[in-house]
Amino acid sequence: MTSALDSEPGTELFASYEADFKLVEADITQKLDQIGELTGEPKKAAIRAAQRALEEADEIISQMRIEKQNLPTNIRSKYSPRVRNYEHDLDKAKQSLKRAAAEADRQNLYGAKGPQGMDAVYEQRQQLLSGTERLERSSQRLQNSQRLAAETEGIGAGILNDLYGQRSTLMHAREGLEEGERHVNKSVQTLKGMARRMATNRMITIAIITVLVLLIIAVIFSKFR
Repeated sequence: MTSALDSEPGTELFASYEADFKLVEADITQKLDQIGELTGEPKKAAIRAAQRALEEADEIISQMRIEKQNLPTNIRSKYSPRVRNYEHDLDKAKQSLKRAAAEADRQNLYGAKGPQGMDAVYEQRQQLLSGTERLERSSQRLQNSQRLAAETEGIGAGILNDLYGQRSTLMHAREGLEEGERHVNKSVQTLKGMARRMATNRMITIAIITVLVLLIIAVIFSKFR
């Protein structure tokens, strides 16, 4: 049978389906081995149980095909051959079961039957065991899906917390920029006031100098008059 490689990040759900398939595959192999040792109704019951297990394996492979399409593109090509190998193994198991069913039909045609009471009890027991095993595997897959959903939710919450922290940082930076802009505006206003005062002082100085020059000219003119 095909061996699984170590799962990579983002392939946890695929690996979970893969593990489930291997459990069902082992169960199918065991049932096929048992079929060869049985006759009559017990053999028919074992064949029906193997058929149910094959149907479950088909369902798991369908889930694997869907999940394979959700894998990152850079690793999807690595997982496609694995799915094909599982499909090939399952086809071989179906062929083995088909041959076993045909043999059972031939045995039934020639009257190879066991005691009816024992056959009915055996069939009920096989159905009960098969149903219990399928229920346990389905429960395990559900638990794995719930665990992955919880992990995804945790990752999403962490991302939201990071985004909230980044938003707070940006808000603080914006407030700092606004505060700096206010200080710059205030400095500009102060510089403008100083410039106005300097211009006023310059005009006053020029006026005083002009008056002094006129007074000096007037005094000089009065002396030579």
